[in-house]
Amino acid sequence: MHVVVYGAGGVGGYFGARLLGGGAHVSFVARGAHLEAIRSQGLRIESAIGDALVHPAAASDDPATLAPADVVLFAVKLPDVAAAIDALPLLVGPQTVVLPLQNGIEVSDLLAAKLGPAPVALGVAFIGATIAAPGVIRHVGELARLRFGALQPHQVPALQRFLDTCNSARIDAKMIDDIGRLAWEKFVFLVALSGLTTLARQPIGVVRTDPALRALLAESMDEVAALARASGAPLPDDFVARQMAFVDTLPAGQKASMLHDLEAGRPLELPWLSGAVVRLAAARGLAAPVNRVIAAALGPYSADRLPRP
Repeated sequence: MHVVVYGAGGVGGYFGARLLGGGAHVSFVARGAHLEAIRSQGLRIESAIGDALVHPAAASDDPATLAPADVVLFAVKLPDVAAAIDALPLLVGPQTVVLPLQNGIEVSDLLAAKLGPAPVALGVAFIGATIAAPGVIRHVGELARLRFGALQPHQVPALQRFLDTCNSARIDAKMIDDIGRLAWEKFVFLVALSGLTTLARQPIGVVRTDPALRALLAESMDEVAALARASGAPLPDDFVARQMAFVDTLPAGQKASMLHDLEAGRPLELPWLSGAVVRLAAARGLAAPVNRVIAAALGPYSADRLPRP
């Protein structure tokens, strides 16, 4: 099985390196100094669950130089999705499955608009990982889960082979029947975590212990959960309460990737997180005042180049 990791940042770089270290055939699409470091020094993973150094046989900034994939792990940052989608057909053959791993809830629709629905499945990654330096991925904590599922029945055999490949690489991976609901569950949590830690410029330990910030965190989740239910995701009544309990188990110093982007001066994925909640809620006649404030306050730092589905 040939896996192409399109976007070798924190998420794609981590899982791609683990797959390659486990013996899989993996190619990478990356760019700039990160790509040059991967080519010259390899791709290094720094992780509490095991460091690794792998040397990809194929890494390029031009998808046309790579063979078509059996599975594409589509993991570019949200502001880069539009440009990446334009080049994606070069990697897609008749049996290819594309697994988007972005934080937002709309990328699968954008992929289907470009490629048609046949190759587009859905993936959800649970991991804290960033590019610490060119060619180096730093994994924060020990959580590193990959969940995915078919959106078309014919995708199941390829995804089963991919699951077997993940298992051989000792990746915590599962194939999920109701992957759409899981994507919404992550979205509820991520929108609140990213919005409040970035707005406060503080890690989750500060947010969850400050009464006012903790209340806003829960209210943000309530707004996104209401949107999820209106969109057909059957979240249980106690979902937000359970997510808040999970927040209390996180390392106190954990920050959302959006806060790391703000601190590094990079444009934020805000339009596809809190901004998307505001836009999608308005279309359904729902109120989202907390996320509206987050989107407005952080708006000057955002990137908004992604075409709408």
